[in-house]
Amino acid sequence: MPTTSRNRAGRRVAVVGISLSDCGRVDEATPYTLHAQAARRALADSGLDRSVIDGLASAGLGTLAPVEVAEYLGLRPRWVDSTAVGGATWEVMAAHAADAIAAGHADAVLLVYGSTARADIKARRRTSNLSFGARGPLQFEAPYGHTLIAKYAMAARRHMHQYGTTLEQLAEVAVRARANAALNPEAMFREPVTVDEVLGGPMIADPFTKLHCCIRSDGGCAVLLAAEEYVPDTAKAPVWILGTGEHVSHTTMSEWEDFTVSPAAVSGRLAFERAGVRPEDIDLAEIYDAFTYMTLVTLEDLGFCAKGEGGPFVEEKDRLPVNTDGGGLSACHPGMRGLFLLVEAVRQLRGEAPGLQVRRADGSLPELAVASGTGGWFCSSGTVVLGRG
Repeated sequence: MPTTSRNRAGRRVAVVGISLSDCGRVDEATPYTLHAQAARRALADSGLDRSVIDGLASAGLGTLAPVEVAEYLGLRPRWVDSTAVGGATWEVMAAHAADAIAAGHADAVLLVYGSTARADIKARRRTSNLSFGARGPLQFEAPYGHTLIAKYAMAARRHMHQYGTTLEQLAEVAVRARANAALNPEAMFREPVTVDEVLGGPMIADPFTKLHCCIRSDGGCAVLLAAEEYVPDTAKAPVWILGTGEHVSHTTMSEWEDFTVSPAAVSGRLAFERAGVRPEDIDLAEIYDAFTYMTLVTLEDLGFCAKGEGGPFVEEKDRLPVNTDGGGLSACHPGMRGLFLLVEAVRQLRGEAPGLQVRRADGSLPELAVASGTGGWFCSSGTVVLGRG
């Protein structure tokens, strides 16, 4: 197994610290509180001193993100990233941070996120939104009621029409996610569900019923990346960034060439090529799952099954372990979930999963994992391949 990304001429880069903040129902906290809580825990997990952090990646909070977050955390970074491409943000940021560390522009970069999306709505500090706005290209869609969820639903319907994917197969994604969440004491929803219960729920946007859609939670998390020379001083074995890829596709649905192909088809290929591995080498996958169709189509586009075969693939009992913590469908989904994918992937590779712990056929810990985030309505994708060694 490779221990370094083949496209980097500089230093190897490792994940040396991870954490979650309080998650689920967190009524007495601000987003800044969750950022700080996650950051402190990740630093403690790493065993390093905060003085080593010279880079910060943050998005979605403050007028001048990540400047406000840096000030709140008491950091004065010399490298920053505020890339915002929806749910794929954190995989893209991890790629940027790894490149910066490998090139010597930073030594240790903290990726941190926190959101009180659920609590804010419950307290009526904000309302739900049907779209991201009606300016720019979106002006041609939003006035006609083309909501965020409707865009995902249209894409799912196209896949069903073109490849015969069934509602039962999409529902199986939600059932498997909840089964994983049932083993995770940190998951927000742990009661098992059946395919019939998924299909029989309230309709949100055809073909999606309520359980086809992600939950709304509060929560935050943090990931600390560092150059290889810091690894001897860390508290735990490193998990290496082996390869990354990113890609953007479209904003308006009229510019999306094929509703059955996500940008992960490009970001995944790049990440695997740069890591020097193949999809069949991967032991587990953490995939952005705001809706069940996202899991199915991303599995196809990452190469775990052929295009159009995602439906039968998700029905297989011994298939690739996916979203082992319960995913955004059951564990947590506080606005943007991409950073949580990286945390769970690292936990699995370390053997520290609080619930389902993946093992290889010989009983050993997994060696390779992939985290793939999707942003907007399949507008962007970031994919990161991680490995022990």
